[in-house]
Amino acid sequence: MGPLSVPPYTLHITWKELLLTASLLIFWNPLTTAQVTIEAQPTKVSEGKDVLLLVYNLPENLTGYSWYKGQIMDLQHYIAAYTTDTEMIIFGPAYSGRETVYSNASLLIQNVTKNDTGSYTIQITKRGDGTKGVTGHFTLYLEIPKPYISSSNLNPRECTETVILSCDPDTQDVSYLWWINGQNLPISSKLQLSENNRTLSLFGVTKDTAGPYECEMKNPGSSSRSDPVTLNLLYGLDAPTISSSYPYYHPGEVPKLSCLTDSHPLAEHSWLIDRKFQQSAQMFFILQITKTYRGVYVCFMHNSVTGGKIS
Repeated sequence: MGPLSVPPYTLHITWKELLLTASLLIFWNPLTTAQVTIEAQPTKVSEGKDVLLLVYNLPENLTGYSWYKGQIMDLQHYIAAYTTDTEMIIFGPAYSGRETVYSNASLLIQNVTKNDTGSYTIQITKRGDGTKGVTGHFTLYLEIPKPYISSSNLNPRECTETVILSCDPDTQDVSYLWWINGQNLPISSKLQLSENNRTLSLFGVTKDTAGPYECEMKNPGSSSRSDPVTLNLLYGLDAPTISSSYPYYHPGEVPKLSCLTDSHPLAEHSWLIDRKFQQSAQMFFILQITKTYRGVYVCFMHNSVTGGKIS
């Protein structure tokens, strides 16, 4: 891209003159052979930054052009017009004070806001065979910021609590997508999306629905995906398993009994022999044993978070 031409001087005119000028520029006949294109630089623009709309394939014998916000070429949407003979720029009602037009038909928008997103139309007029013209359309989208997932509860109890995940920030004119374990959300009565897909409700969270979850915000111009979020699922207690380090005892050995179960957080363990408390530990060592040593060993477990108890 070559250097931009210096913007010509502006002219302040009355509203009657403006209406007449706009009317003269609007009445044109479409030229179907011309392929005017518009390109944004940068192609992805963030809020508060500047964007330049470059115009390519301008026709010969150019007499002027007009920029409009949207695809309706009327006075209400009229930003500015430029005439090549007089090198004048005439601003319209849609001019915000942040637009700059150049003699090469480019349009600079400074300090872009959400209100600047949408379609832009340039109408180009040329000499010869009466008044002919061509138009070009372009839609400006803001670059989407990286989303993040908010949760109503990061530590739900298994099968008992509902969790609502939100894809933030709440942004207009974007679509929301969700993934679990890197895959599209399955069809399930335990998963329910809101009308605009921004929030995801998880009913009776289980190990299979604890995550990780990712959300994506997307528009036709850009997309961005969040970091994964996994719920810290609280569960337990499952049926315990008691095992011994030795299936058969040999003199001099110290047998070890282990009490294992699947629980989060880890369960608290207590050992009872013949209904008498011995110690609190996941493993129990029998330090003294004889040929006639007998006893009923019970492992008691308690999950203080979920309230689960089992023995």
